[in-house]
Order: sequence, then C-alpha cells, then structure tokens
Amino acid sequence: MAEMAVSFAIDKLLPLLTEETKLLRGVHKEFSDIKAELESIQAFLKDADKRAVAEGNNTGEGVKIWVRQLREAAFQIEDIIDNYMMYVEQQPRNPGCAALLNNFSHLFKTLKQRHQIASGIQDIKSSLCGIKERSKDYSFQQSLDQGSSNSRGSQNAKLHPLREAALYIDEADVVGFEEPRKTLMDWMFEGREDPTVLSVVGMGGQGKTTLVKKVFDNKDVIAHFDCRVWITVSQTYDVEELLRDMLLKLYKQKGDNPPQNINQMDQRSLTEELTNYLKQKRYVVVFDDVWSEKFWDGIKFAVIDNKSGSKIFITTWKEKVLVSCKISSFTKVLNLQPLTPEQSLKLFNKRAFKFEYGGCCPEELIGIANEIVQKCQGLPLAIVAIGGLLSTKEKHVFEWQRFSENLSAELKKDTHLMGIKEVLGLSYDDLPYYLKSCLLYFGMYAEDYEVKSTRVIRQWIAEGFVKEERGKTLEEVAKGYLTELIHRSLVQVSSLKIGGKVKSCRVHDLIHEMILEKSEDLNFCTQISEDSKSSLSGIIRCLSLTTTSNNLTPCIASSHVRSLLVITDKESKIFFEDKLPKDFNLLRVLDCHFGSLMSFPENLGNFIHLKYLSLGSCEMLEIPKSIAMLHNLETLNIHACIELPKEIRKLGKLRHLTCMVLSLIQLEDGIGEMTSLQTLLNVSLVMDGAAKIIEGLGKLKHMRDLRLIGVRREDGIILSSSINEMQHLEKLIVESILGNESSSEVIDLDLISLPIKLRKLKLDGTLQKLPEWIPKLQNLVELTLYSSCLIEDPLKSLNCLQHLLSLSIGVRAYKGLCLHFEDGWFQKLKELKVTYCQELREVIIDKGALPSLKKLKLYKLWSMDNIPTGIQHLEKLEVLRMEYILVQNISTEEWNSMQHVPLVQISDRNGRSIPNPRS
Repeated sequence: MAEMAVSFAIDKLLPLLTEETKLLRGVHKEFSDIKAELESIQAFLKDADKRAVAEGNNTGEGVKIWVRQLREAAFQIEDIIDNYMMYVEQQPRNPGCAALLNNFSHLFKTLKQRHQIASGIQDIKSSLCGIKERSKDYSFQQSLDQGSSNSRGSQNAKLHPLREAALYIDEADVVGFEEPRKTLMDWMFEGREDPTVLSVVGMGGQGKTTLVKKVFDNKDVIAHFDCRVWITVSQTYDVEELLRDMLLKLYKQKGDNPPQNINQMDQRSLTEELTNYLKQKRYVVVFDDVWSEKFWDGIKFAVIDNKSGSKIFITTWKEKVLVSCKISSFTKVLNLQPLTPEQSLKLFNKRAFKFEYGGCCPEELIGIANEIVQKCQGLPLAIVAIGGLLSTKEKHVFEWQRFSENLSAELKKDTHLMGIKEVLGLSYDDLPYYLKSCLLYFGMYAEDYEVKSTRVIRQWIAEGFVKEERGKTLEEVAKGYLTELIHRSLVQVSSLKIGGKVKSCRVHDLIHEMILEKSEDLNFCTQISEDSKSSLSGIIRCLSLTTTSNNLTPCIASSHVRSLLVITDKESKIFFEDKLPKDFNLLRVLDCHFGSLMSFPENLGNFIHLKYLSLGSCEMLEIPKSIAMLHNLETLNIHACIELPKEIRKLGKLRHLTCMVLSLIQLEDGIGEMTSLQTLLNVSLVMDGAAKIIEGLGKLKHMRDLRLIGVRREDGIILSSSINEMQHLEKLIVESILGNESSSEVIDLDLISLPIKLRKLKLDGTLQKLPEWIPKLQNLVELTLYSSCLIEDPLKSLNCLQHLLSLSIGVRAYKGLCLHFEDGWFQKLKELKVTYCQELREVIIDKGALPSLKKLKLYKLWSMDNIPTGIQHLEKLEVLRMEYILVQNISTEEWNSMQHVPLVQISDRNGRSIPNPRS
C-alpha cells in the first residue's frame, strides 16, 4: 500500500518537476551571483547622495531618480536573499520515502517557493540591465572631480548666506550670549604667557560664529592685541591657501605690502613667513567652522608659541576636532547651550517686530508666538530666520496659526528657511557612511521623542548598521557610534546616568525634519500618523506608526517592510489581534509599546528573520513554543510577566532578555545553553528547582547585566559560585524573597573571584554585616542597600570606594543611631539617599567630607529631629530634600546654614511643608 502511494506521488510530481527543471537549474549559482551584485550596489550607494548633489542643478534630479531606482533594486535583492534563506530553513531534514508521503503538500509549497525565488532573480536581473543602461547618461566621476576642484581653498569658497549674515549681525539683535561672551572675554585677558586655544562647540545654527565675532570685534580686544585675523575654514579647504590667506590679511591690516612671491610659496615657505611675522606679536587668530579632525596638523607650526599671551579661536560642531588642537596642553572649551524660552522669545520678538510694535509682541499674538518659538527649541539660527520671515507677513492670528501648523512645508519652500536645513544638512553629508543610517533611524521616532540609548543601540545592531571591531562587543561599538553623533552635535542628550553614560537622547526638531526629508529621498523610513496615512508610496523599508487608529493593516501591508515600530500611548489598541500580518514575514525589528496585548501572536515562528522583538502588555503572557524558530533573535523585551518554554534554549544568538517578571521553571537544565546572553533581567527564583537554574547561570560568561528576584538564603553558595564566573558583569541586582513585614530573607553571597568591572550593585535583603567583598569593588559607581538590617555604620567600610557616585541606604538598611561622614570620605559622591531607617537620629558631615555632593535626600526618618550637622560644608549641594522627618521647627541659624543650596524642601512627619522664613 505504501509503495502504491509513493508511486502515485511520484507520478503526480514528475510533470511538475519537468516543468520546473529549466527554470530552477542553476538557481543556487544565480543566487550567489545576485548576492555579489548586491555587494557591488551597496558599495556604490555609500556615496550615492553625494553623487546626486555633485551633478548640480541640471542633472541632479535625474541622478537622484536613477539612484532611487538602484536603491530599490538593492531592496528587492535583499528580499530575494531573505526569502531564499527562509526557503532553506523550511526544508525537511529527512528526504526519504516516508518524508515524501508526510510532506506531500509541503513539496508543492516548496516548488512554488523555488519558482518565486527563481522568477524573482530573473526579474531583478532584467531590471538591473535597464538601470545600468541608464547609468551611461551620467558621468559620476567627472562631476565629482569638478565638485572637488571648484571647492578647493577656503578663501575662494562662497560663504553660505546664513553664515555670512552671522558675521554682520547687529549688536542689538544679539540675545542670550551675555554669559558665554563674558566667559570668553575673561579668557581673552587671562595673564598666561603661553598661547591658549579657545574652542566654541555647538550644533549648526547655535550662534558660534556670531558669539566669537562679537568678542573678536570688541574694542578692548582690538586694543590689547597687536594683530587679529579671521579665517573661515569650512568643510573643504586647502592648507596652502589658508596660510596664504592669513598672511595677506595680516599684511593688509597693517597697511604693509606682502612678499612679491607669496603666490608661488609652498606650505613650508608660508609657514616660515607666518612664524617670522608673528614672532614678536600678541595675536588673535580665529579659525571659524572647522570640520576636519586633521586641521591642526596643517597650521600648528604657523601659530607659534612666542610667550606673548596670544589666543587662537576654534569654532566647530565636532568635539573630535578639539582633541588635536592643543598648544602647551592648554585648551579651554565652551559648549554653547540652547537659548532659554525667555531668551528665545526675546530674540524672536526683536526679529519679528523689528519695524513695528516697538519690538514687542502684540497681546493677541503672544500665544501663537510662544508656540512657534517653542518649535525652534532654543536654536538662534531658526529663531532669527523664522522671526525674519514673519516680520514680512500680516500680524494676524489666523495667518500666524496657519504658518505654525505648516512649518514643515514652509521650511521646504521659503528660501531663507531652506537655508536652515542646508546648514544642518552639511553636517549629515560629512558623516561617515556607517553613521548616516544611525542618524536617519531617529526618523523612526516621533518629533520630540526621547528614546533610551539601550533601545536605539540594540535596534541599530538588529538592522545591521553596526560593524564588528576586534576586542569589542557590538554594543560597545554602537555606543561609540552614539557618542560620535552626540559629539558632532547632531544628537542631543536628554538624560544621563549617574556615571555619565547616556540614558536617553533625542534630535532637535529641525534635524528631525532634515532626517525625514533625507529618508524620503533615500526610501529609508516612513512615518504614519493620523494625517499621513494616505500618502504612502514606493517601497517602505522601515515603518513607524504614531497613530492610535485600529484600521491600519490595509494601508501598511508591504512585503518590503523590515522594521516596524508602533509608538502609541498605553491605552491604544494593538493593530493586530492574534496574528502578525504575513506581508511582514521579512521583519528584522518589531517594537510595539502598548498595554493591551492579550496574547502572543500565534504565527510568530514564521518571522525567522526577527532580530529585535519588543512587545508590551499588562497581562501574564504565555510564550508559544514556535519562538524557537526565531534563530536570529538577539533582543527579546516583553513588558509582561512570562514563563519561557524550554524550546527557547535553541536561540543561540539571544543576547538581551528582559521582562517584568521572568520564570525559567521550564529551563532547569537549559539556561546554561544560552551562552550569548549579556542581559537577563527580573528572573524569579521563587520555585522548586531554582538551584539548577542558578547553577546554569554560571555558564553565561558573557553576562553584563543580571537581576534576580526571590533569592533564598540556601541559594547563597551556588549563586556566589555562578557570579564568580561572570567576569564581565557590570550591573548586579539581587533581591531576596520576602519574609514578614519587618524583615527579608538573608542574602548570603561570598564572592571570591570578584567581577572587577561591576559598576552598579543593589542588594535587597538582610545582610546583618556588610560583605567584605563590597569595599573591594573599586569600579563601583552606584551602590544601593535595602533591608540590610546593618548594626554597624557601613560608611567606615564603604568610604574607600574611590569612584562611588551614588549611595542609597534605605528601607531598614541601617539600624544604627548615627551616620557620620568624616573628613576626606566619599570625595566623588554626587547623590546620597537615606530612607526608611527608623532608628536613625542624626547625620553628621565633617568639613572635607562629601565635597562633590549635589543631591541629598532624607526620607521618612521618623527618629530624626534635626537637619544634618555640617550641612554648610556641602558647598556644591544643589538639592536638599528632607521629607516626612520628625523635625518640627528650624531655627534661623539652621536656615542660614542651608542658604547656599538652590532647592530646599523640608516637611514634617505628616508631610506638611516647613516654610523658610527668609523666602
């Protein structure tokens, strides 16, 4: 019977196989060829945007269209490759007769897939022939050569109108530069004989040129220095021409004739001539708008150290430029900050109402003026340009409201406003290729959106933007990318961790607008909001949803989508119910933050290309066994309580696993197989068999961030052994299982082989005595002790932690009566929190202790009836909060001891605020 079935199956299949043979013959070779073609296209596209710009006004648009076609061809090749890999993954491992019978339908499906792949390859090869034929119409190399030759020499390059305007702005129009200008003036007249490099750093349009020009032209500066010279460097420059320009300006300033052969001098001769000219002079040289990190190498021998107190200014938006710009190791840096809302509005009013209303905003326009100014986010260039444009418009609320609502469109059509994006766009063009995609990815997030650095870094890695570097993890390389974008003033830091690392970041609204425009040109990403759903066209590669609509699936279905971010509020409903749209089967990144996911998508296992999966929920979720199909998954973030199936051990590439509460009960013998894990958060050990799981953790030698919940005393020995194996550990949180209301289970850890890279440690459980290994963690930055029940003052042991920046002692952590900070202790500590220590009566701070402390919080210390003794010694303290304290009255003398602290909040046991009689 079985033989008849096999014979029948073969008879059915033979015609199909014969029909497909010609098409499918050599499909594997053609697949290899098409991969090579993709590599060639990608190499070309690295400079595609610059090539299009280089063509100029006549053919630039044609080149852009051609490059877009080439880019879309690359997308299609990527899809073919991913479909091929999916096809390979789905092939049965046993090709015998039994498999033929069991997989009859699968075989038909396989033939269809192979046909689609082979047809796809043929189609793309035909398309490429047409695209390559059209390439003959464009001479890229010639245009690039012309572009570079036309831009050589900073003195010959025409200044951008906005930069030129910055050199001649009226004194009355300068707003918000009072403090930075005072700082620069103080530096100018410092008594040092050695020449000083004064650097001003800020994003494009921040006002660097305007600020330095006001100092440069100050009458006291003119009188103090023998000669001054201003050189605009810009993106392209020639060192010889720059030195020649300096010489000519210096001679002209004094009315002298330059050497007759100055135009024939080489770099060495020009350097010698400048050195001789400046030898006995106190000079000021401004190098404005420096881009190149090698700039200083070309001019450092010309600006000599003549012990006359000379000053060299550098303005740049790249912090890396400053690394090499040092003379006698003496450099001062001023980082320009955005204007405050008050300063922004003042500058705006000066520009918008320059010729009427006495420079003041009429009452009926105040609201909309504030709204417009807020969109500029403190960027002087934007405020001046927008204010200048509105000065020409009717002063009617309706007119201004319409302008505000259509600001993005105005930026595209008005020549003055377009200049803003041109200035910012130059910074993008200067980026190395690997950083361009990283910056464009911020277009996936809504305007003003603050994204956690860990989130965007892991998404970059999943997208393939981050390249391996020897001796570094991909996460470390990606952090370097983010740091470089910050140093280039293209990404802003929203918040910092206590150790100085970036916690969250964002991009300026105008840079965000520039990113969206670039993304549209490059088919990089598409954002869908309530008012943009109907404007979709072309290939969509990265898709971001910022709308709460439920009916999006029809208008976003696309097999080309590789990344999908759903950024909505927690109350919005998910756009899929039980299944992910099958059109998205090539997804690499799926990031949905919402609070209504009721169950895991049942077809999740079909999305085998997924590398980053983040889903939000408020429910207990059951993870399907099909998750084991996601062999490429690197990040799994589920904002819910979940129990992982044992099949997840097959995810050998998984590096980051985070959940609200994570149960590994099915992984008793399997967690140790997941050796790529670096992050494992909120693992609950409240279960039988926890010992096996803890033992398995010891095999995760790449672990960097570990948080365990529900640790028991009997787990101490085996947990210590496992942690001893984690030599790359940077963060460790251990929370014991709760006992009764007044105590927790003992945490008994004895670490012998210390994780010397540990920066953050939190122990929540009874210690009775401070472990001897904690003071040995010399790289520790944050330490939190909860429920420790310590009898002895822990400060005597902890004060040796030289790099400690944050210390929290809370919730029955200390049962003593007094905390005494002695002279010399905790030199770098910035934050100190003492909370819920019921017996604590007194905090004493000796002079010389805690010299760097900025924040001090004392909370619910029921026995403390006085402010800390020695509070006046904390000269750098910025915030003092004493809340729910036994203290009833504070004397005038005590208030005087706190008068140097900008923010003081004190409340009694009942939470009633105690007012400062001096305020």
